[in-house]
Amino acid sequence: MGSLKHNWEDNSAARLPLLVCFRGNEDRGSRWKYLKVMREKIKNSWDDFQGFARKALEMGRSDPRKVIFAIKMGLALSIVSLLIFWKDSYGDIAQYSIWAILTVIVMFEFSIGATFFKGFNRGLGTLCAGILAFCFAELSVVAGKLEEVVIVISIFIIGFCASYLKLYPTMKPYENGFRVFVLTYCILMVAGNRTGEYTRAVLTRLVLIAVGAGVCFVVNICIYPIWDGESLHNLVVKNFKDLATSLEGCVNGYLKCVEYERIPSKILTYQAADDPLYNCYRSVVQSMSQEDALLGFATWEPSHGRYRLRNYPWENFVKVSGAVRHCAFMVMALHGCILSEIQAPPEKRQVFCSKLQRVGAEGAKVLRELGSKLERMEKLSSADILKNVHEAAEQLQKKIDQKSYILVNSENWEIGARPKEHEDPKDNLVDTQNDDENMLLGLKSLSEAVLDLRPFPIREASLPPSDAAKNMFTRCPSNLSSNAKAFIKGDECRTYESASALSLATFASLLIEFVARLGNVVESFEELSQKANFKEPVIDMPPGPGKKRAGTWVV
Repeated sequence: MGSLKHNWEDNSAARLPLLVCFRGNEDRGSRWKYLKVMREKIKNSWDDFQGFARKALEMGRSDPRKVIFAIKMGLALSIVSLLIFWKDSYGDIAQYSIWAILTVIVMFEFSIGATFFKGFNRGLGTLCAGILAFCFAELSVVAGKLEEVVIVISIFIIGFCASYLKLYPTMKPYENGFRVFVLTYCILMVAGNRTGEYTRAVLTRLVLIAVGAGVCFVVNICIYPIWDGESLHNLVVKNFKDLATSLEGCVNGYLKCVEYERIPSKILTYQAADDPLYNCYRSVVQSMSQEDALLGFATWEPSHGRYRLRNYPWENFVKVSGAVRHCAFMVMALHGCILSEIQAPPEKRQVFCSKLQRVGAEGAKVLRELGSKLERMEKLSSADILKNVHEAAEQLQKKIDQKSYILVNSENWEIGARPKEHEDPKDNLVDTQNDDENMLLGLKSLSEAVLDLRPFPIREASLPPSDAAKNMFTRCPSNLSSNAKAFIKGDECRTYESASALSLATFASLLIEFVARLGNVVESFEELSQKANFKEPVIDMPPGPGKKRAGTWVV
């Protein structure tokens, strides 16, 4: 027994260095793994920082106004911060200079209109708070020992009234003014109670707030001013151009039979996607909130630049953009035809190719011309801007009338053969005169029969069987032979073919509706041009004999 124990101790002692070796390798491996993970995290963090810096630089290059705004903000704060070093006899200016700095931080906005609006809220809230603080301060002094009670009750009343009134719907734009009002009143009452000089505290703060507001206005207006009215003007012009691009893209894409293997999830959820055709009309549809914000700020701006009328009709810019958005809904529906599951065959699209393309091109041309006129602030000429697009729409409608048999299943027309087994018993009572009339229509072409408006008996369509109703929109395989298709239920395939042809009719009717809505855009533009006093259009006169235009030769 003793020898066995001795052998076990010897073997354990021999194995101990080996275990220590394994543990050392394990520690070194875990340490190396930890360092590798840390190195990867540092590398990823550095890559993220570089990406952020790259995007920040790109933002500044794409819109230099943002860089200028940041410079102006820093300059305004630097100017106001000089009050800290005030060494004159009136030492309260240096002590309370933070009020001027806070005013710059609160009021200074990207554009002049927003700065005026914030300044109005700040000024009105501060003035009302100062007046009420002065009144309640005098009342608290009269109260004597109940001074603290009067202050607390007054703060409750002011807080209750301001918080309740800012919930009123028409007061929502002035919510910031209510916040400033409550904050200023509370600070004035507390500071006055501590120093015992209510009047001096109120006046000092009002003066410093006025200094901060003045610095904001001077810096924002005198150094590269950014106007909300001009931004609204440019946004409406951009909507015209974007909608024209989307319209042409929808028509050309539909005629080229562009199909999506799978509709992007971002388009289904109406989010920004990589599809430029989708993004263009989406930006037009979603510009309403931005237009309302710019309109609210533009009304606060003084006359400037090209907008020198006293009460400039900024609301008419929004009205024009609303008419453009009304057309954008049709373009969205046209894009929906490209995304739809049921598609018309290419050979049927080619029948109306030239007419559809002309309507799309003329509609885009009208939008671009209106956008160009709006950008130059120029009235329309005496010629009808909608003449060509109306003619193109009429030609498309005539083509549809002539080739309407392509858009429907002509086998089920009333002038065709009727299945006797499904014939309504009432049809047997039809007189000979109506039969002769149907025969007369049968001698005509199928398209002429559609245009004939004389009355003839129409029977109610019978509902398909329940099984066929479930599978009526199952895609009919196009790669099957005619013999193989014979084994497929004929009703299902014919139903899909009829629905696919109707999708072409839907696209054409949406395009014609778009042309009809262009009239609203033109009317809104003419109303804006009259109220905003746009300049008269420049008419290029043809050069006389022997004369030449600038930059062109006349032979």
